[in-house]
Parts: sequence; C-alpha cells; structure tokens
Amino acid sequence: MSSSAPISLRGENHIRERMETTMRKVIVNEFLSLDGVMQSPGYPDEDREGDFEHGGWQQSYFDEVFGAALQEGFASTGGLVLGRKTYEIFAAHWPKAGDDDPIAATMNGFDKFVVSNTLEKVEWVNSHLIKGDVAAEVAKLRQQSGKDLRVIGSGDLVHTLMEADLIDEYQLMIHPILLGSGKRLFRDSSTTTPLRLIDSRTSSTGVLILTYQPEKETESAEARETA
Repeated sequence: MSSSAPISLRGENHIRERMETTMRKVIVNEFLSLDGVMQSPGYPDEDREGDFEHGGWQQSYFDEVFGAALQEGFASTGGLVLGRKTYEIFAAHWPKAGDDDPIAATMNGFDKFVVSNTLEKVEWVNSHLIKGDVAAEVAKLRQQSGKDLRVIGSGDLVHTLMEADLIDEYQLMIHPILLGSGKRLFRDSSTTTPLRLIDSRTSSTGVLILTYQPEKETESAEARETA
C-alpha cells in the first residue's frame, strides 16, 4: 500500500528544491561515439594523445536538429568550466574564427573558468584561472546566481566533479559510430549513479541527443517510501 513521504523527508526535499532554484546547474555536455569515446571529435589534430587516429569523427553528423540543440544549450549557459587541455584547444581556435562566426562570438563572450595547476595565466578573453581545490571553487561558482555552467570535453575535470557530486545534468550527443579506441567519458569506477532521462531527440543523421539528471539520495529514498 502506498504512503506519503515522511514529514522530515518532505521538509528536506523542500529545502533542497529552494536551494536548487537559486543555484546554477553544472552541466556536462559531450560528443560521444556509441562506444563512449569522447576524444578529438572536431578535427584530426585536435588530440592525438595515445596515437589516436580518428580525430574529426563527429563532423559529418551535424544537421539542423543538432545545431538547434547546441544553440539551446548555449542560450542557457552563463560560463564554461574547462580543463587545461580543452581550454588550450579552444583558445587556439575560437579567438581566430572571428566574431562574424556566431558560435565564435558566443564562445569568446562566455566567461571561461579554467582548471589547471600548471598554467600561470590564461589569455583568452574572459578567462579566469582556477587552481587548488577544484571541487570547492566550482561549488562556489555553482552557488552564484546566473545562467548555468557548462563543461565541454575536459574528461579529467568531469571525473573530479563526478566524485564531488557537483554535476547536475549530462547532455550527451551519442553518434552512430564505433571507434574502438580513445579516451572515454565514463571510466571504471566503484560508484553507482542512477540517472533520470529528462529529454531525448534524434537527429536526421542518427545522433541521439539525451539529457540525464542524477537522482539524488532523497529522491531515491522517497521512491522507496512510496513504493
């Protein structure tokens, strides 16, 4: 027989919901192959680490649906959080693309929060360097008001944020190609994270555009209580 959630649990949910409405979301946005590879989607020399030879695998799948999903994501974004490697790839390309390119204008205009313990400065316009306790610094950014924070690429950074439970949403574009090798977004882990699908669409080129949110412990507890 179903029963309502305990008063204490409802109270915790209400507090959490109020906090979430005043906090920015941290959104992980990735291009993936069907076998989970995220490496070097844009062009051949983007990232050859590990002798990766499949760079540029994503380019032929772009269509209007894909482009609309990207633009919707950019419209809700107030800043990018990037690892060093992804920052260096972007910083070598977007400032040179020119502001007549609408994506370049958007990327150049965003605040960029760059996570690195080796860089001494970041010169791409509107870039800010984060050193030291990455989780603590991103948590501070997340608590600020404004549009959401988007993580693109930056595999090592994503894992740091996953371990700190700082990811609010995954927006994954899964392409119909098997690459067989390369850096993967989700690596071996001892942690299990249930996800809830909140949006899905399919491009004309067969790309699955999926949005997931991690289920919080209170949500899982409430589901058990009402089962």
